[in-house]
Amino acid sequence: MQFEAFAHTDMGPVRENNEDYFLVDQEHGLFVVADGGESGASGEVASLIAVKTVEEVLLNEVDPDETRLSRNIMDEEEAIRERLRYAMSQACVKIRHAAVENPSHRGMGTTLTILLIEDGIAHFSHVGDTRLYLFSNGYLRRLTRDHTVIQNEIDARRLTPELARLAPHKNILTQSVGYHGTVEPVTSTRPVGEGDILLLCSDGLTDLIGDTSLEELIATTPFGDLAFQLVDRALELGTEDNVTVIVVKIQED
Repeated sequence: MQFEAFAHTDMGPVRENNEDYFLVDQEHGLFVVADGGESGASGEVASLIAVKTVEEVLLNEVDPDETRLSRNIMDEEEAIRERLRYAMSQACVKIRHAAVENPSHRGMGTTLTILLIEDGIAHFSHVGDTRLYLFSNGYLRRLTRDHTVIQNEIDARRLTPELARLAPHKNILTQSVGYHGTVEPVTSTRPVGEGDILLLCSDGLTDLIGDTSLEELIATTPFGDLAFQLVDRALELGTEDNVTVIVVKIQED
């Protein structure tokens, strides 16, 4: 299975730096987006550490001995998901160590979404409000659930998704990598096929563009232009955040 992938990021019109960081590795089927921030400065440091740690753990095949599950009882898919969880936990440890070593980094943290595609299977792990979507057969499905106070309100049916985008506290996270201590990522696996498009993005995109509009944009935009068009659309709508998009299209060998 082969991939065609494009990525684009923009600092946006308000921020003084870009705290998003991403990785596109088509050879290994690894794609990552991190959006740094939390209570301190140095969000760009947290996102960089997170992505580089994931790359090191997964591509160097670091095999954790401290996994919570016995490798003797794990099937292949569960073993991969455990690798993703371990990569997340190591990113968390390294960010917290960096914050201890340098007081100017104190309070930093990051969201983190990892996508690893192997043999027609998409494995993903997620913390925070960076998102992963799957566009297949003309329909868009969100594969991740935001770890935010607002998402909890939506789940409790006290707030609609439309009103949630207008809420002043919409970006308060309930979990992040580094800042919130021990990380508990959500991991999952699903098959993907020829023509499917996977979208990873920071909240600079999804704060202003709802899922219905995303579906229409993906359906009507040439794939080679899609990452740039999505970022440009967020800027046109007045996003004040950094915006990062990765799009991956599945192709048969």
